Amino acid sequence: MTDTARDFLIAPSILSADFARLGEEVDDVLASGADIVHFDVMDNHYVPNLTIGPLVCEALRKHGVTAPIDVHLMVRPVDRLIGDFIEAGASYITFHPEASDHIDRSLQLIRDGGCRSGLVFNPATPLAYLDHVMDKVDMVLLMSVNPGFGGQKFLPGTLDKLREARRRIDASGYDIRLEIDGGVKVENIAEIARAGADTFVAGSAVFKGRNAADPHRYDGVIGEFREQLAGVR
Repeated sequence: MTDTARDFLIAPSILSADFARLGEEVDDVLASGADIVHFDVMDNHYVPNLTIGPLVCEALRKHGVTAPIDVHLMVRPVDRLIGDFIEAGASYITFHPEASDHIDRSLQLIRDGGCRSGLVFNPATPLAYLDHVMDKVDMVLLMSVNPGFGGQKFLPGTLDKLREARRRIDASGYDIRLEIDGGVKVENIAEIARAGADTFVAGSAVFKGRNAADPHRYDGVIGEFREQLAGVR
């Protein structure tokens, strides 16, 4: 990871957006300085919640969203939905290794479809799943909460895991982003960045942080994220 904030990416999770006007909400956060749209897919099977699917991803593309869409699959099995999200316009597709019978094949399906691929690690999931697939991974996503619900508190033990993931990525020589998801806020984003993360999912912190003077603007909280990250070396 380089030592400038320019390489840090902010990825608001639309799980915390107003679904009645989702297209407008996504437009607003992107216009306010966000980089990536984080798209949480839950199946009420692998995780205890039910959210959105490929039709919503496709609808955002048809609405005019051109920014990268980072699809996080919290589903089991994953392969069928990989194909559906490729067709729907995803940019990144990440999944949990426990949810795939053949991790290498699932990663290759994503790559073959023209998307960037990634693995997601729950708080108690070992990073050893990376050992034989680093050449097929574009994103490593560490969960700093147990997946299934938004608005949870950051688990501090994730910092050590971030450091280990950063060491693995740097040693691999591959161009792999290191993403963090869960409990990211202005007060802890710098510490998280110093531990090695370069891509930050934030749901509640962003969508509850709309500007008081203009409810269509989120540049206040996103600007505070940027200020905190600018001091990270």
